[in-house]
Amino acid sequence: MSETLARPLRLLRTRTSAWTAATVVLLALPFYLDRFWLQAGLFAMAAAIGAIGINLLTGATGQLSMGHAFFLAVGAYAYCVFAADGDDGLTGLGLPTWLAAVLAVLVAGVAGGLFSPISGRLSGAYLGIATLALVFIGQHVMFNAHDLTGGANGRDVPPLNLFGLTFDDRELLVAAVPFGSAEKLWYAGLAALLAGALFARGVLRGRPGRAMNAIRDHRIAAGVIGVPVARQRAAVFVLSSMYAGLAGVLLALVFQRTVPDYFGITLSLEYLAMIVIGGLGSVSGAVAGAVFVSLLPQLLTRYSDALPLVSDPGTGGIAPGEASRYLYGAAVVLVVLFLPGGLVHVAARRRTRTHSGEDR
Repeated sequence: MSETLARPLRLLRTRTSAWTAATVVLLALPFYLDRFWLQAGLFAMAAAIGAIGINLLTGATGQLSMGHAFFLAVGAYAYCVFAADGDDGLTGLGLPTWLAAVLAVLVAGVAGGLFSPISGRLSGAYLGIATLALVFIGQHVMFNAHDLTGGANGRDVPPLNLFGLTFDDRELLVAAVPFGSAEKLWYAGLAALLAGALFARGVLRGRPGRAMNAIRDHRIAAGVIGVPVARQRAAVFVLSSMYAGLAGVLLALVFQRTVPDYFGITLSLEYLAMIVIGGLGSVSGAVAGAVFVSLLPQLLTRYSDALPLVSDPGTGGIAPGEASRYLYGAAVVLVVLFLPGGLVHVAARRRTRTHSGEDR
């Protein structure tokens, strides 16, 4: 076999082996990890889904959005409204929970669609400021629309029920291992993340992705060659909103309670940090950045006793949440200065060097 054919085959076998090993590990983790690590992984999955959505908008299309937290809140609260039965005095339609999850994602898309005429015509800092207003509007609604949101105290999240399996804390024995809500949700989160990643990768590698990149690189030139710039921007904004809605549903199911304070401007900034650190315009970069930013505060909280300067709030040191913001803020600066392509670019360069060495 010629070297021309052997190299792609070796690369394909390597990638297949890596993906197979990763799949087996991820499927087996609920049998070995405790609840803390499973919940941390679920938060990372939800963050990754939301980061993929904003990366389609900001990384691939060049549209700055600071309102991603608003659409996560829409997804989370819409799920509660559709799925709850209203026994707690709050509005609830009592729909099947799987249908409530689907409708919550669609409602987030509708919310993005209502804003799309603005997103289709604004760009850069102007769109960033406009989307920032969504966060403040959302905060006002969440704190004051008590019948829908429960006000400042939030509202309970009905557990997901799918194919007769309820994703709550009632134990289910699987191979003599007790499965609670975290273990059950692990597989639902994996399925949602995989579906979202594959769909986004298909979009980026197809004609829509080329149109998005053309708009990002040169909007006027894209219009000249026939790309409907305003319509394309609006469509990507809707798609990004639906990804955020799905992430909000998964977050709500993991938290088991929605509270307005979580869906603030800080969350939107964290999503921007995720895609910058991971790599703009890349699905794998969005996932890598989401894992880094979402796991960092949890790891600092878990191991605060063993880390210098980090301690519980009010004890004289830096709180874990505050320390994590310092660290990923520093990571953003370092990436912008020294790694413009993000973490995924480092991995790509390493693969290129490896294959170059094999060729020699």
